Amino acid sequence: MNEPAWSHLVRLGALGHGVAKVQLIADEAARKRIARLLDLAELTALSADITITPWFDGAEIEADWSADLVQICGVSLEPLPDSPAGHFIVRVVPADSQHAPSAETEIDLDPDAPDPPDVLEDDDSVDLAGYVVEHLALEIDPFPRKPGVEFEPPKDDADLSPFAALRKLQDPKA
Repeated sequence: MNEPAWSHLVRLGALGHGVAKVQLIADEAARKRIARLLDLAELTALSADITITPWFDGAEIEADWSADLVQICGVSLEPLPDSPAGHFIVRVVPADSQHAPSAETEIDLDPDAPDPPDVLEDDDSVDLAGYVVEHLALEIDPFPRKPGVEFEPPKDDADLSPFAALRKLQDPKA
């Protein structure tokens, strides 16, 4: 299994019954790994303020995050700086939780309803940094383009066609 680009584990058992606040700031090595993972030219900053609240036998994670990054414009190939930011709420439960959705559970597709809780795969640890990276990945433009840059297709020049030579053989006047 691959090692995550950035990780900050918190055990659900360590939360107790109180609210925990965590501030995460990615160091240079983590930012380089995340930039490579997300195909960014550069990731100069990534941070998050996270609040973890007990939720049934799991936790609710609420976070505000921000990043400074550079992508490459898909048209001009010039650097394109961006500063995405976001807010998310995720609920997590252990695999043996009665609140975990099962394969037989039918999920209503209501876009306004909260998402079902994520089920933790190994013991009761949740990777807070992993959720931040996941939400950053969702905010990155997969086809970055600098403002005002337009793609201009090549001119339709029949003489550049690979079949132009064959046309000349068919019609010597061409």
